[in-house]
Amino acid sequence: MNLSVNIAGVTLKNPVTTASGTFGSGMEYADFVDLNKLGAVITKGVADVPWAGNPTPRVAETYGGMLNAIGLQNPGIDVFLERDLPFLKQFDTKVIVNVCGHSEEEYFRVVERLADAPVDMLEINISCPNVKAGGITFGTDPKATEHITAEVKKRAAQPVIMKLTPNVTDITVTARAAENGGADAVSLINTLTGMKIDVNTRSFVLANKTGGLSGPAIKPVAVRMVYQCAQAVKIPIIGLGGIATAEDALEFILAGATAVSVGTANFYNPNATSEIIDGIADYMRKNGIEDILELKGAVR
Repeated sequence: MNLSVNIAGVTLKNPVTTASGTFGSGMEYADFVDLNKLGAVITKGVADVPWAGNPTPRVAETYGGMLNAIGLQNPGIDVFLERDLPFLKQFDTKVIVNVCGHSEEEYFRVVERLADAPVDMLEINISCPNVKAGGITFGTDPKATEHITAEVKKRAAQPVIMKLTPNVTDITVTARAAENGGADAVSLINTLTGMKIDVNTRSFVLANKTGGLSGPAIKPVAVRMVYQCAQAVKIPIIGLGGIATAEDALEFILAGATAVSVGTANFYNPNATSEIIDGIADYMRKNGIEDILELKGAVR
């Protein structure tokens, strides 16, 4: 039975990865999760310099999910290269670095610093709804998406995955723009912009007022968007948004995703990724599926 998948020439032992921003660089989870079992670790966003993120409070629970306005807090590329990457390289899993920035130049500086680093792929975050400059600005404008993709590709030594925002009228337009810019793959969806108000204090729950909605509540939207993009582009898709079980992951694969990312579920079930891998294998055995690719895009 084969669970391995290939994205832009990089082979993952199985299609399950961690969603950026929910797993750090693996250090926080290493006592609970066998990182060797994962198809890949997708790191928290890495910027050219340390980012403090947004003021608190910046996380809130909602029905069926959570809101976050972390603002891509991270220690920067220097700490990542000196501390996080050596830690990750101890394990038999692929390393995908999520890159964030406020401007083109900030993205480029990180991409160029990673050119000689032992990482397998780059995921370019042009879709975070919690950063006031850059980020989602690129992801909501197809022309900007195509432009930033092309410019990153000129500088990248590794395959490039563009992470897309669902906060657009038609995500297939953005996906095609990324493909036209030379993206090797796309990942979708990032969080949906949401808001929560405390009726007792009559104030916003998040200091940022708005945040990104993630968790099971957004899964049907994410599955629909992955399906639409699978019909619109020829490059591989990493599907994410509310995945908590093997059944959830299989929905995305049947919709056309080559791989999946598990995010919010990590917070309340640190072993979610491992359970999903085992669950996919059990499903394949029970249904006589020899190769995971038999399931990819099987619904039309």
